[in-house]
Amino acid sequence: MTPTNIAVLVSGGGTNLQALIDAEKSGIIKSGKISLVISSKPGVFALERAEKAGIKTAVCERKAFADKKDFDNALLKLLEENGTELIVLAGFMCILGKEFTDKYPERIINIHPSLIPSFCGAGFYGLRVHEAALSYGVKVTGATVHFVNEIPDGGRIIMQKAVYIEDGDTPEILQKRVMEQAEWEIMPLACEKVAFDIASKK
Repeated sequence: MTPTNIAVLVSGGGTNLQALIDAEKSGIIKSGKISLVISSKPGVFALERAEKAGIKTAVCERKAFADKKDFDNALLKLLEENGTELIVLAGFMCILGKEFTDKYPERIINIHPSLIPSFCGAGFYGLRVHEAALSYGVKVTGATVHFVNEIPDGGRIIMQKAVYIEDGDTPEILQKRVMEQAEWEIMPLACEKVAFDIASKK
């Protein structure tokens, strides 16, 4: 079985990217190979992580394009040139348009730091998600890996993991726990699941 060709899209430090790189090294991800990391910003630490792991990198800077469609098209060109079969959004801070997501149906996955359908959709990202969970008073939060379509956090759910909220949690403490206990665990597992499905159909 030929491994699925994976591209990871990033915008920042790349902690979820590192979890994916480690999972490939340890054999959790065995049906796919991370061959490309694209950042929407230059100079981010995620690019260093990729280079250190010997993965090809590229920058497609959102600010360089006045039109969102032009940005999407430049991204698509990079992905197509590199034969990408599965796209993983790992802290990628740009919303992809319908024309983009339609080209990769159920081949783009994202991790969101809540149990969808709670605290998700437009405007819910980063610490804002955890602030909302704490202010609402929920006792359980977590993370969700889902397919990406044109609706923010609107694609079919692949995997979820719950994390308990503890007394004294701040958004920052909760963010770290959700990452460590949920995101870094289910993102590689979901990536392997989808990579296997794609590879087995080739």
